[in-house]
Amino acid sequence: MDKKLATTIGAAARAARTRLELTQADVAERIDVATEVYGRLERGGMLPSVQTLLKLCHELHVSADELLGLASHGNANTSRAAEPPPSPQERPEVRRLLRTVRQLDPSKVKLLGLVANALGRR
Repeated sequence: MDKKLATTIGAAARAARTRLELTQADVAERIDVATEVYGRLERGGMLPSVQTLLKLCHELHVSADELLGLASHGNANTSRAAEPPPSPQERPEVRRLLRTVRQLDPSKVKLLGLVANALGRR
């Protein structure tokens, strides 16, 4: 493994992720890898497969050149400037809540809905 390349990709992925206000778990879920695997990728402990690199580019809104260290953040910034700000549903706390709710059984989801409705009436 090319440690320098792994470190470059990891640092670029971390910078893009934090710029988008995403957690490691958010990105891991979106690119279909375990959170631990994504964390290792950001720390430069592994290189992503080509398929995972493509998913990273898509989800983090960066070019492959930027992740590979061939283009600076400043050169790729113009395409991101036109992107709208994240919607309220994309806030980190909402994403964490949705991840948790997806793991609940249907009866607990129904109960959670009743609690949310009661809180909304207050």
